[in-house]
Formats: sequence, structure tokens, C-alpha cells
Amino acid sequence: MHSVQAWAAHSPAGKLEQYAYDPGQLGPEEVDIAVEYCGICHSDLSMLNNEWGITAYPLVPGHEAVGRVVALGDIAAQKGLQVGQRVGIGWNVGSCLHCEPCLDGEQQLCTSVQPTIVGHHGAFASHVRSHWVWAVPIPDALDPASTGPLLCGGITVFAPLLNQDILPTHKVAVIGIGGLGHMAVQFLNAWGCEVTAFTSSADKQAEAKALGADFVASSRDAGEMKQLANSFDFILITVNVSLDWNDIIGMLKPGGKLHFVGAVLEPVPVHVMMLVLGKKSIAGSPTGSRSQIDRMLRFAAHHNIAPIVEHFPMSQVNEAMDHLRSGKAHYRIVLDAD
Repeated sequence: MHSVQAWAAHSPAGKLEQYAYDPGQLGPEEVDIAVEYCGICHSDLSMLNNEWGITAYPLVPGHEAVGRVVALGDIAAQKGLQVGQRVGIGWNVGSCLHCEPCLDGEQQLCTSVQPTIVGHHGAFASHVRSHWVWAVPIPDALDPASTGPLLCGGITVFAPLLNQDILPTHKVAVIGIGGLGHMAVQFLNAWGCEVTAFTSSADKQAEAKALGADFVASSRDAGEMKQLANSFDFILITVNVSLDWNDIIGMLKPGGKLHFVGAVLEPVPVHVMMLVLGKKSIAGSPTGSRSQIDRMLRFAAHHNIAPIVEHFPMSQVNEAMDHLRSGKAHYRIVLDAD
């Protein structure tokens, strides 16, 4: 491949502009993918604004890509992938495969993991390059035009179901019915759980039930939260804002688990005795391992689970980013290669 045509920002909060780069020679374990669709995640916006202090410019965002394999390195060609096969790329494009987390099957926790848009050009582009491990085959039963958000947002809310041993008999709550939460509700409903959706928007209540919530509550009503004390085995936080954490922890049953996947940037105050006396726990997680992504895609295909998406042509990427920035996205945005 001689040149990749991409959209890049050259400064914090800068406009994305057409940008061409030479990806260099394809490595023996690498895969080149022609991008057909790429979801926009709030992490793309955070990276664009350098909110986490790790952005390198020029930045090519995009880490929810679906496309076709166009080239395989010599070793990658022996790993079950074929030219022309449809695959997806999520938050990561590389891991060492020899550190302890990798050997434990937790490649997303690799000590030298390579995120797709941190020190690497992402998929707001004609092509994206990945290690073969992270080029995930897309099941035929899934619509490629809406699958991209599953590869980051979807696995982010699905992996805790596996990691936290969530059972179909559990009563669970999802805090925030947005880009992450609307997928979490679908997964937990199909998992067999009794699901309560917490939202700050009254106009989302009917849709939350349509997505599979058994009950809907207000995340801003302290009285309602107190009435739900000791109600939930598992509470999933999908928002990135501060809430009344004491009331939320109080909604956990004895032995209950509070799990963060939303990037809450402020410290979360915790009264340790609330945890100790109730044998409660607090955890968080990033994306999932490669095997968990495969399982999530199979589960989504079997249960007909898909994110709700809006489409923009990739040539209108700045308009799409403005749509996300304004909070108008319902619920995820996908760029169509044009």
C-alpha cells in the first residue's frame, strides 16, 4: 500500500482535514484493512481534545472500523484470515502476546498494548493496519453498517458480564442510557437479568423499555434511589459524570458489585464501611480480550442485538463530530466510506 487517505487533526480540538500518509512496509504479523464503516466513539472526541494528555498530532481518530482484508503479512496469512474477508477493529490493534496478561488471555491488558488511536493512525481513513490478533472476523448475521460500535462500546459493556460472573437470576441496573448504556440494556436483557435503566432524561423512558429494560428510574431523583436501597446485585455505570455515589452504593444488595465503564474523571468518594459491612465491591474495566470480542459478536448475532446508529458519509466527518459534541447523537454515529 503506497498511501492511506485519512482525516486528521493537527491541534487540540482542531478541524479534521484530509491527510495522506505512508504506512510503511507491511509487517509479517500485520493486516491491512480497507475501511467500509467506522463508528465514532466519545473517546475519539476525548483524544481530539487531548483530554487525557496522551494525544499525538496529527491525530487520525477512529477505532470502531469494519472493512475488508486487503493484505496479509506472511505470518498473518497463516492465522485463518483471508484477503476479502470482512473484519472489525476496536480500541486495540496490537499486543505482545508474551507478557503475563497476554498469556492469561487478557490481551487488552498487555503491558505494551497498542491502542488504535494512541500513537497509531486510526480508521477515519481509507485503510487501517492491525496485528492479526485484533482483526476480528464479523459474523455474517450482523449488519456491517451498524456493527462498528459493538467493537468498542459493545465489548466495553459486555465484558463485565463475563468478568463479574453475572447470572440470569441477578437484578441489575444500568446508569445512563446513552451510547454505552443502550447496548448494555440489550445485552443484560438477553442475558436473562431483570434490568432497571436509570436515566436523567424522561424522554428516554419508553425507548429504554423497548430496548429491554423491565423498569426505568431517574438517576437524578435521590428519593427514588433511596427507595431502591439493597435492590441490585450489579450496577453498571456507563456515564462520565459525577453522581451521588453513596446513594448508588446503597442500592447494592449485600455482596453486590458496582462497576465503572464510563470514564468518570473526578474522584469517587467512598465510605469504606459501606463496602466492608455489606461485602460490596467496586471495579472498573476497559475493553475486552480478543476472545471476549468474538463471544460478544456471536451473542449479538444470536440475539439480534445491534446499536442504534445514525450515518454520515466520511467526507462529512466534521459535521458528524459536531453532532456528537452537541449531544444530539442517537445513540451512536457511523461514518460510511465515500
